[in-house]
Amino acid sequence: MSRSTLHRVAVAVGATLALLLIGTLGFHRLLHEGYVDAMYRTVITATLTGLDTAPHSTGAELLTIAVALGGVAIFGYVAAEAIQAIAHEIEAGTRQDKRRRRIIEGLHDHFIICGYGRVGRRAAEEFTASGQPFVVLDTGEEALAAAKERGVLYRRGKGSDDGDLQRAGIERARGLLASADSDAENLYITLSARSQRDDLIIVARASTREAERKLLLAGADRVVQPYAAAGTEMAKLALKPQVAAFLELISSHAGPDLRLEEIEVTPSCSQVGRTIRQIRIRSTTGAVVIALRTPDGTFDVTPSPDRAIEAGDVLIAIGTADELQKLEDLFA
Repeated sequence: MSRSTLHRVAVAVGATLALLLIGTLGFHRLLHEGYVDAMYRTVITATLTGLDTAPHSTGAELLTIAVALGGVAIFGYVAAEAIQAIAHEIEAGTRQDKRRRRIIEGLHDHFIICGYGRVGRRAAEEFTASGQPFVVLDTGEEALAAAKERGVLYRRGKGSDDGDLQRAGIERARGLLASADSDAENLYITLSARSQRDDLIIVARASTREAERKLLLAGADRVVQPYAAAGTEMAKLALKPQVAAFLELISSHAGPDLRLEEIEVTPSCSQVGRTIRQIRIRSTTGAVVIALRTPDGTFDVTPSPDRAIEAGDVLIAIGTADELQKLEDLFA
């Protein structure tokens, strides 16, 4: 609570107590009533709920008028302060909303998370840990309240609405996550996003294999089945717990400073045509290339040092954040 608010509350409380004290003492003296009766008369008069009994002296009548006017003044002051506080709250909310929109309008290469449920929130945590900018798009009050509480950028809207996607900056985005709880909604989100951007990375959530097939047909690049993935992860933990623990360690951005990264080799890269041995990746950066994905989609696991790097290859490397940054700089 701010100082100005505390000051206004103190003024209202002080004025109320002063009115009660003056009225109680005045009625006690003028009407020879007990203190409790005098306080009761003061409260009844000040709150304009009526009169206990009609006063029988001019002084008591004047005091009754003063207490009534004082009550009106205090309640008017409290009402005005309450309205002003509400107006300030609305104004502050409007300013925050405008500021959030300006930030979203300035984003580039960000991700749009359509659906801020359990899956969307977990993805947002990974993006936050990795420093990847993103915008949440949802219509649920609970989801938006959670986004606001966690301090993430959000906009009220649906991923299946072209206008809402544009307001989330889809024309400048790097990718989109269709993470709604409904397969049908994720299908509409994928169709809407793909119709606006052919080059957008789209990762969608599906609950069944049939839904996965339809999402791929609709234009999703990757489809995740949370329940199937959870079952696979449980089996890995049961059969190979140390391997599973290591993979979890290096795949999560929120974990220690050791992780996996993928780097796409562009045609303009100066390392194109050179071998891993010639580039001296390990000694130069400290990172280790554990796999290469070729343009046709196949993987070369543990590539030979004499393997030449070609345009379109994707390097899968492991290392610390600093080592991986050096590797990215090497292939920039």
